[in-house]
Amino acid sequence: MKKNFTPENELLFLALGGSGEIGMNVNLYGCNGKWLMVDLGMTFSGNEYPGVDLVFADLDFIEERTKDLLGIVLTHAHEDHIGAVPYFAGDLGVPLYATPFTADLVARKLEEAGLLGQVELNIIEEDHGQIDIGPFSVTYIPLAHSIAEGNALLIDTPHGRVFHTGDWKLDEEPIIGEPTTEEELREIGDEGVLALVCDSTNVFNPNPSGSEGAVHQGLMEEVARHAGKRVLVTTFASNVARLQTLGEVARETGRTLCVAGRSLDRIIEVAQDNGYLQDFPETVDFDTAMRLPRGEVLILATGGQGEPRAALARIAEENHPLELVSGDVVLFSSRQIPGNEIAIGKVQNRLAARGITMVTDRQSFIHVSGHPGRPELEALYEWIRPEVLVPVHGEMRHMLEQARVGKANGIPYNIVQSNGDIVRLAPGDPGRIAQVRNGRLVLDGDIIVPADGDAITMRRRIGYEGVMVVVLVRGERPVIEAVGLPLDEDMPEFLEETEEDILKAIGKLKGRDAQDPAAVHEAARIAARRAARRWAGKSPQVRVVMPGLVREGRG
Repeated sequence: MKKNFTPENELLFLALGGSGEIGMNVNLYGCNGKWLMVDLGMTFSGNEYPGVDLVFADLDFIEERTKDLLGIVLTHAHEDHIGAVPYFAGDLGVPLYATPFTADLVARKLEEAGLLGQVELNIIEEDHGQIDIGPFSVTYIPLAHSIAEGNALLIDTPHGRVFHTGDWKLDEEPIIGEPTTEEELREIGDEGVLALVCDSTNVFNPNPSGSEGAVHQGLMEEVARHAGKRVLVTTFASNVARLQTLGEVARETGRTLCVAGRSLDRIIEVAQDNGYLQDFPETVDFDTAMRLPRGEVLILATGGQGEPRAALARIAEENHPLELVSGDVVLFSSRQIPGNEIAIGKVQNRLAARGITMVTDRQSFIHVSGHPGRPELEALYEWIRPEVLVPVHGEMRHMLEQARVGKANGIPYNIVQSNGDIVRLAPGDPGRIAQVRNGRLVLDGDIIVPADGDAITMRRRIGYEGVMVVVLVRGERPVIEAVGLPLDEDMPEFLEETEEDILKAIGKLKGRDAQDPAAVHEAARIAARRAARRWAGKSPQVRVVMPGLVREGRG
């Protein structure tokens, strides 16, 4: 495979995040020796990274080429597309480009990070706004999505045009914004499109995603059905169209709106500052909401993905000023993000145990996806008519399936790539030509570290196996502390036997080894671990401390 990664006379594509996983979108286009980044997202951590909240793509590849990086173009304001900006934009040192709503949220992130004014943030004011960045001419193409100002990018280069969809769907009644029409998309196709780089999230859905406008009627009917009951609706905070709908539902059903969750407060404020939600109802505080008759309040809350610190989880635990009682209703106007099923289940079980009624999109038409089903993908293929399809934004199974759909619909080249694969789009036959390092970084406390580094690896091992600390002082018996071993009642006997094992192991050392701190350390470490394995079936991390000697270690 090719080793020179400077795109001198060719057009290259490289995903550092979002290909092979849902979330953390970071994409690069290379042309005439320069690179352009599209989106800089992050994802939230799971159990694989204990003690960590945020996960980022490792940008080592482009950090080594910052002199050739021209800018970062942001398609929309979801965290998996902008969440890493405050952590890396300063070091990358290039301008950002975004539409007003996205730019407002990014500016607030930069301000919180102390970077406002240090990072150039360019606002693309008009629909179909165009920017020229080196060999790239980028035009914003508004498309419907579950957030205000979702956009595709039409990237014109000397080697051809790329239609980068971002996150999208087709929606004839999007509530917020005016997506590009079929006629306009056909015109783009008529002018020629080399490559379509396309969202794969919902490729297995055989039906269209559904219209945001149609959800209004479903929510209206569901809220009205629970007259006399306190109703709470949880949805994605960033879905401005859904917030608009819920405001209208509250007004039409004679309910007063109460909002619970900082992310909801922030999105409502940013939306109103940018011309959206102008007729959103006045909201009341928690105390006022609790004094209203039960059937006269509609609560809008964060936490539909089971986040333990969000409003819904705290309400379920009866640890929030807002209260629900038996017979009250929670509407989940959102879908389960893969990986969140257990967390959501815990919240729902707590609510169920208290007699609270729950309604999801499986029982009532109260949610539609922001990503295209197969019919929408096939429609876009027909309108755009690309020569090359590059599926992104999905797990491998999603991207492989979209490649199959593209082939079945007559697209000549369907390239399945994954994070770290460099794809040549032009000239010549398109395909993968190289692979670069593709790692992960995590925000551990206040420090960004490698996800496979010592700290995270050790923490994971300690979580699985426990830890022992052995203190050796010359002329004294070992002092041992064991944490995380399942030996509560047997712990005193275990510690006593381990002390003896350590003394015997050290006593067996002969000659120079008996005076060598390294040898003493290793003998004690092995003896302690063997004792733990014998007693508990565990192989804990063992740290041996030898005061007064240089040698300290773990294993």
